[in-house]
Amino acid sequence: MTTYSDPFLRDILRRTKTVAVVGMSMNPVRPSYYVARYLSLKGYRVIPVNPRHVGERIFGQVVQESLSAIEGRVDMVDIFRRSEAVPEIVDEALAAFPDLQTIWMQIGVQHAEAAAKAEARGVGVVQNRCPKIEYQRLHGELRMGGFATGIISSKL
Repeated sequence: MTTYSDPFLRDILRRTKTVAVVGMSMNPVRPSYYVARYLSLKGYRVIPVNPRHVGERIFGQVVQESLSAIEGRVDMVDIFRRSEAVPEIVDEALAAFPDLQTIWMQIGVQHAEAAAKAEARGVGVVQNRCPKIEYQRLHGELRMGGFATGIISSKL
């Protein structure tokens, strides 16, 4: 597992304002849904990307078909897709967003070549991590169970 320094992760989460979530589900029990919801509650503008739900609204935003369909600036692309899909997503993100700051690959998602391509363009890359978990860890929000989703509780 790749190690990232706390200052590196903290800087990404501090400077990011708009996050495009690729593979966002409309199902509230799916990780992509509650990660996006959490980020939106923390003040990030979250743009959902899922071709199956184009035009629907969630968290105040319209679901987009692809990254290239998004108008305006995106600071971070958060990838909730299998590792095999990452190169195409990274290529599209680099083409669509000249000022892109970060490619973030969720837990279980990694692709060394795509990461190297993004880094060569000056884009920060995080692999096999969750921005929700890292935000909570860096801001002292993690509870004893590790995850503070507000959905599952060990309390009786």
